[in-house]
Amino acid sequence: MKTEKLYPFNEIEPKWQKFWRQNRLFNVDTADAKNKYYCLMMFPYPSAALHVGHGRNYIIGDAVARYKMMRGFNVLTPMGFDAFGLPAENAAIKGALHPEESTLGNIRTMKEQFNKWGVEYDWEREVISCMPDYYKWTQWIFAKLYEKGLAYKKKAFVNWCPSCKTVLANEQVVDGGCERCSTEVTQKDLEQWFLRITHYAPRLLKDMGKLAEWPERVKIMQRNWIGESRGVEIDFRIDGMEDVLRCFTTRVDTIYGATFMALAPEHPLVSKLIKEAKDEEKLSREIQRMRNESKIARSDADVEKEGVFTGRYVINPVNGAKIPLWVANYILMEYGTGAIMAVPAHDQRDFDFAKKYDLPIVVVIDDPKSPLDANSMKEAYVGEGVMANSAQFNGLSSTDAVERIADYFEEKKFGKRSVQYKLRDWLISRQRYWGAPIPIIYCRECGIVPVPEKDLPVLLPHDVEFRPTGESPLKSSSRFVNTKCPKCAGPATRETDTMDTFVDSSWYYLRYITPKLNDKPFDPALVNRWLPVDQYIGGVEHAILHLLYSRFITKFLCDIGWVSFDEPFGRLFTQGMITKNGVKMSKSKGNTVSPDELINKYGADTVRLYTLFIGPPEKDAEWSDRGVEGAYRFLGRVWRLLEKGHRVPRPTPHQSQGPSKEAIDLKRKTHQTIKKVTEDLDGGFHFNTAISAVMELVNQSYDSLPHAESDASVRAVLSAAVEMVVLLISPFVPHISEEMWQRLGKKSSIFKVAWPSYDASALAEQTVTIVVQVNGKVRSRLEAPSDISDAELKEMVMADPKVLQYAQGKAIKDIVVVPKKLVNVVLA
Repeated sequence: MKTEKLYPFNEIEPKWQKFWRQNRLFNVDTADAKNKYYCLMMFPYPSAALHVGHGRNYIIGDAVARYKMMRGFNVLTPMGFDAFGLPAENAAIKGALHPEESTLGNIRTMKEQFNKWGVEYDWEREVISCMPDYYKWTQWIFAKLYEKGLAYKKKAFVNWCPSCKTVLANEQVVDGGCERCSTEVTQKDLEQWFLRITHYAPRLLKDMGKLAEWPERVKIMQRNWIGESRGVEIDFRIDGMEDVLRCFTTRVDTIYGATFMALAPEHPLVSKLIKEAKDEEKLSREIQRMRNESKIARSDADVEKEGVFTGRYVINPVNGAKIPLWVANYILMEYGTGAIMAVPAHDQRDFDFAKKYDLPIVVVIDDPKSPLDANSMKEAYVGEGVMANSAQFNGLSSTDAVERIADYFEEKKFGKRSVQYKLRDWLISRQRYWGAPIPIIYCRECGIVPVPEKDLPVLLPHDVEFRPTGESPLKSSSRFVNTKCPKCAGPATRETDTMDTFVDSSWYYLRYITPKLNDKPFDPALVNRWLPVDQYIGGVEHAILHLLYSRFITKFLCDIGWVSFDEPFGRLFTQGMITKNGVKMSKSKGNTVSPDELINKYGADTVRLYTLFIGPPEKDAEWSDRGVEGAYRFLGRVWRLLEKGHRVPRPTPHQSQGPSKEAIDLKRKTHQTIKKVTEDLDGGFHFNTAISAVMELVNQSYDSLPHAESDASVRAVLSAAVEMVVLLISPFVPHISEEMWQRLGKKSSIFKVAWPSYDASALAEQTVTIVVQVNGKVRSRLEAPSDISDAELKEMVMADPKVLQYAQGKAIKDIVVVPKKLVNVVLA
């Protein structure tokens, strides 16, 4: 069905988009940082065209930028593209295109979509992470990390996606599956490059205190991922070997109850421990099977506990007891040291394991209310209690024993207090084509040699078969692989893995300030004036990955003197998802909504308005086609209001002087709306309630039209109200606002006009509605002066005919007054 055209959006929108570009409305000179406001939206993966779910991020950011312009800020709002990595490469493979061709084509499409939305940026600052002038400096940052000992290569069990055929960082495994394709992740033992983010774990945690304007849920997610634990490191000597196993425990008070020790299947000593065992081959198969299980599944409290006995024993340092050494599926290398002292009586996982394999259970913390019997226990006792079977510590409370036993361990040199983190080093090697080559050279004489800065960038070769095989495609290019050592000029080979795309996005916000520099990644002087970013906007799904990595890289650059701040983003806003049919929009689910079709049918301002009005922006919201039509009808009403409000016939000159009640009411509503919208935008991006307030003002303006024909005071206030409507909706619907502003006779862009301020004296209500009750039941409503006293209000109520009707012939026991709201007449 053809939609009725309520206003000429197809003429208005291209006109004003061209005007903004020609007049460089969003272009900023970063040499002038006075009254600066750096408003940044997370840059997108250019892997496909955008849908309306993506639009929420960019429309919110554009509305904020326009509002801040009107508030007098020097607003920097750049945009670029996170163009390397699996999303772009997989899209290219699907489209049978080279990743560069596919990616640059998608970038062109996305820029056209931004333009159609009326989402404007300073495009002269565009950065594209797959271009050599950008990834040269990504490689430079890697080289600096290597120089400081924070980039290293080691053999380790790593997460492997069989579908994407590449390694994944721990943060890229979601519920046991690949974050990109959901394929179940397995384990592989490979040599890989890591960044030592664990070196910064204490600061990443401590500096959460600096993030006062970040959502609490994001900070909680990062705290949990970093996972600080305070406890004791204990060394267990392996019987018959010179090796020592170190474990970390937060429950040193249970040490006397340790009846076995368990290692993660990936523990580096496992192979040595089972070497020459009579059933070595069988043990190896079982251990490999456990390694291949999903780490998420293994860490689940309900997973069936499985393990194998190594045939070895360790010595408990506090009592000399020999306890068996097992390999167990529920122990992970990501936690502590990958080795635990198992105390079945006081840990449920250990209890389940001990019951399955008939291992001893020794109670060392007794329940003071109901003494425990190890033989009859149905589950582990994990509460506090009184120490038992613990030598000289018997009788102490378990809480006191934690400190006393830790002191004893340090005195006897059995162990020491320690702080451990769940966070593990960032694995950045990828066995895929579309990424920044790792700038490392291998020389037989010199070993590992970083590529010197003068030789950067290490260019990604174009003529390579890039489809994934499990090995880096770069290995197939002899021209890329074979090189000369920068130190000795002897024959050498290049590293063939590429970097995780999150390395690219960990610093892009710095490059925007001086994006064309060739001799350094950014100008530190200007960056230090413009950063931290004042407002960062993006999805909460990046809480752990991108945001944590960016904090790490910023702290590193601060440490080596390149920036003077150690947190990149001052204020963070994470928008909720837009869903369709109850689930996140996705091409694979067939529930995406194209913005292009909606813009052609209703205009960009309608799409923008509905996107902002759909609900609180920090919460998920369900897309409704009927809601889009409602937004379109509202803009039609606003358009007609301009016409009607300025064509009201002039009243006859003999009318009474002074503003009428209707004029005073409309003026009050206008200034209440200015106050409400301003507070909603300043206080937390409550776009939906701000728009709702403007809708109420539009409705009251329409109600005033008949009065304006006979009342000059209403006519004058209505004219001002229409101007305020246009100003107040301009950040949300910029095209129609610019056009209406021009038709009001204004010369400049509306975004060069100061944001309106409200008149506090105009906000006061002259009258208030009083609810009148008789014996608690509503019987009447009265309009009373807002400054009426309680005594005067009682007289007014008792003169009301409706109250008199109910009170006739009855005694009045009391009259209860709630000032300016309610009066209750209590009858006998």
